[in-house]
Amino acid sequence: MDSRLMEDRKDLAAVFRGAAMFSGQAGVCSHFSLRVSDDPLRFLLNPWGMYFSEARASELMLVDENGVDQVGGRDGGFAAFNIHAQVHAIHPEARCVLHTHMPYATAITMLDKGRLEPASQEALRFYDDIAYDDSYNGLAHDPREGERIARRMGNKHVLFLAHHGVIVVGPSVAQAFDHLYYLERAAQLQVLAMSCNRPLRMVPDDIAHKTVSQFGREREHWARLHLDALRRKLDCEHPEYAS
Repeated sequence: MDSRLMEDRKDLAAVFRGAAMFSGQAGVCSHFSLRVSDDPLRFLLNPWGMYFSEARASELMLVDENGVDQVGGRDGGFAAFNIHAQVHAIHPEARCVLHTHMPYATAITMLDKGRLEPASQEALRFYDDIAYDDSYNGLAHDPREGERIARRMGNKHVLFLAHHGVIVVGPSVAQAFDHLYYLERAAQLQVLAMSCNRPLRMVPDDIAHKTVSQFGREREHWARLHLDALRRKLDCEHPEYAS
């Protein structure tokens, strides 16, 4: 196997394991994907029925434009393929696509006009970088629903899906995971603050814009450090992820 592809597999497997550590796993109903060539419809995807916490690099599927595993003939689930294939096709810059039902971010999607508010430093990482799909149409059994969802994302890195969950994208596995981790952290802080039954204290727009520029939208160096730390942890505690 090509060494670059194997490293991609290890990165993605590590991210599955990492997401499981902070409750990003919801049964076997969420999927992560990674485009591995210039063809937007050739990407790694977890097989249907895989717990995030048991992900292994070699067991991730490599699917083609029809959603067929090119190695073992396994199934990723039609809803997963309908969403991920459309996001990759419509947003070729979104090399890595992470879709989860993680609890705190999903809780915000259940609120009337639920939004991630600029009330914490963590939330400011996503200031003006979140799209919201307020129309829930059931499961994505039709590619047209996947296309509708993908187009709602626009040019943002995060999409909140009403009653459903979130999609996070990035130009690399590291950046997508960094977004996912801090998105759930920001959502958790907001839900905890809202439970105090007092108004949120918002950060003024001018300070929010300044903070975004300090963070930087494309944080590959910081994100890579985060993913490398996760892989070191897994190398010690669950080295089989890389097999």
